[in-house]
Amino acid sequence: MKNYKFWFATGSQDLYGDECLEHVAEHSKKIVEGLNQSGILPYEVVWKPTLITNELIRKTFNEANADEECAGVITWMHTFSPAKSWILGLQEYRKPLLHLHTQFNVEIPYDTIDMDFMNENQSAHGDREYGHIVTRMGIERKVIVGHWADEKVIGRIASWMRTAVGIMESSHIRVVRVADNMRNVAVTEGDKVEAQIKFGWEIDAYPVNEIAEYVKDVSQADVDTLVEEYYSKYDILLEGRDEKEFREHVAVQAGIEIGFERFLKEKNYQAIVTHFGDLGALKQLPGLAIQRLMEKGYGFGGEGDWKTAAMVRLMKIMTEGMKDAKGTSFMEDYTYNLVPGKEGILQAHMLEVCPTIADGPVGIKVQPLSMGDREDPARLVFTSKEGPAIATSLIDLGNRFRLIVNSVDCKKVEKPMPKLPVATAFWTPQPDLATGAESWILAGGAHHTAFTYDLTAEQMGDWGAAMGIEVVYIDKDTTIRGLKNELRWNSVAFR
Repeated sequence: MKNYKFWFATGSQDLYGDECLEHVAEHSKKIVEGLNQSGILPYEVVWKPTLITNELIRKTFNEANADEECAGVITWMHTFSPAKSWILGLQEYRKPLLHLHTQFNVEIPYDTIDMDFMNENQSAHGDREYGHIVTRMGIERKVIVGHWADEKVIGRIASWMRTAVGIMESSHIRVVRVADNMRNVAVTEGDKVEAQIKFGWEIDAYPVNEIAEYVKDVSQADVDTLVEEYYSKYDILLEGRDEKEFREHVAVQAGIEIGFERFLKEKNYQAIVTHFGDLGALKQLPGLAIQRLMEKGYGFGGEGDWKTAAMVRLMKIMTEGMKDAKGTSFMEDYTYNLVPGKEGILQAHMLEVCPTIADGPVGIKVQPLSMGDREDPARLVFTSKEGPAIATSLIDLGNRFRLIVNSVDCKKVEKPMPKLPVATAFWTPQPDLATGAESWILAGGAHHTAFTYDLTAEQMGDWGAAMGIEVVYIDKDTTIRGLKNELRWNSVAFR
């Protein structure tokens, strides 16, 4: 991750004289100082001189393009700024854009207001002129309205910043496919070339044994050191197994974690997919190893699901450094609870759920696995946190991508599940199980999801809009009739 910053560009013109422009610059500097001192923004805002000419606007936007640390530009029109002055700069600008529709003062100064004040403080006028040209040019941007010192407004800017960083970092995501997709499964497939065009993702396949060689080359000393870390960090749940044999199984996962991570770092990949049907020389299906890699920030998708692996990585990037983060993980729908008033979906996977979402103790179990035809794999087991979250599914419809974003409410399961040796989550999709599940199926949602407590549907929708893809929301306002109509309209708008 780069040390990202966001530029603050204020629009004006020279119609009202130098004194007015001095006030404009003074006001915009105070706004930038206030934003940076708020303690709310995850990234620094950098003040830029007032933009009053076509040449300066174009120069500033191109400098933003060239600055690798600039993740986006925040624009605000303090006075009236003729929109045609912005055309060339906007045409050449290639990064996220925020239109902050604010003004310096909170209240109309009723007792003293005169025409000089009106001419100088006319964001309600200037921002509409600017907004018109951005709309006419068909440029995707975020619009946030309200006073710049309002914590809710600053919070929305902070939220957009994380989306903007996701947009910037999307083009740096590289996914390694260990073997291929699970045979005869549709949702894990997709157009990898179009994904690179749309999102910037590189998706490459490697023979499983090429990566297995990295595992084989891990020294016993390194394995022993990591096993000791496991034993100090997690509860060891032997459940009647011989301790020595249990430790040997755990050591296999330690070697996989170290070997996989060395391969990923050496080849510069940030996400990985595996497939239980093609494990080559690996002694176990990667379980604990993949869970630990996800905890470190790598994306993952099961059965060759490269789209979900990239989305998990993307969402981990967007939440990086977030205070009190509750976690992000690969997830899969398994089974329902249909008891009236207690409806929900039990979420899990064979092994690979990220421990960042864990609530309470995390343990290690070694249990048989019918898939993979290998020895019993070690895995981390836990239950997830409670609270609101989102589950996302990126699907390939053949002629376009669709991002489905479902708001969900995570809950505790009613009773323990002592015989289920995997990490789990339990949630009820909004607006309710029946409507949410029907909507998901109508929209074509996959059984794999990229899940997070720490991002909002709005943030992921803004990312999708910046990528130029269809976004479908399933939330408290969803109705089946409305969703069907939306899908029909989208089939025309995104064809």
